[in-house]
Amino acid sequence: MAINLQKGQRENINAPKFTIGLGWDTNNSSTGSGFDLDASVFILGENKKIISDSHFIFYNNLKSPDESVIHTGDNLTGDGDGDDEQIKIDLTKIDASVKEICIVVTIHDAVARKQNFGQVRNSFIRIVDDSNNTEMLKYELEEDFSIETAVEFGRIYNKDGQWKFEAIGAGMKGGLEDYLNKYN
Repeated sequence: MAINLQKGQRENINAPKFTIGLGWDTNNSSTGSGFDLDASVFILGENKKIISDSHFIFYNNLKSPDESVIHTGDNLTGDGDGDDEQIKIDLTKIDASVKEICIVVTIHDAVARKQNFGQVRNSFIRIVDDSNNTEMLKYELEEDFSIETAVEFGRIYNKDGQWKFEAIGAGMKGGLEDYLNKYN
């Protein structure tokens, strides 16, 4: 049975291969135009910085160099139930220099479309064990991000040889650019 996490809570990930599922619903009527939310992954080293440009995973760069992190593709609408975007993680392939994997969701063209995460609801991040398709962890973001255009949903990090997940739920106003500045 899945463990439902609260903001700031940490749990071990006891699976070498898993899928990160991200989901959300939007209120399209509030802005008159559709939402395009995008999942991005920052693969960080010991210094909490991106290891290289190819370790920034998003809709234009779907795989890390060692193929330990694979984004399954961009969902332009977020319609339907279940995961809107997925990221596959294979810890058996991950480079030893990787210490942290941060998962961020941003709203594409948010400023021009006058959109923010206050118009997004039912957001979640979950981790599913690929060996048996069982949901291990889930974090439902309940905060109201009324001005933020980017939210770090969670992070996976290595502590003393054990990979763990932390529920973050932290927003930023400057969108993806703020996260690129933070991790570059």
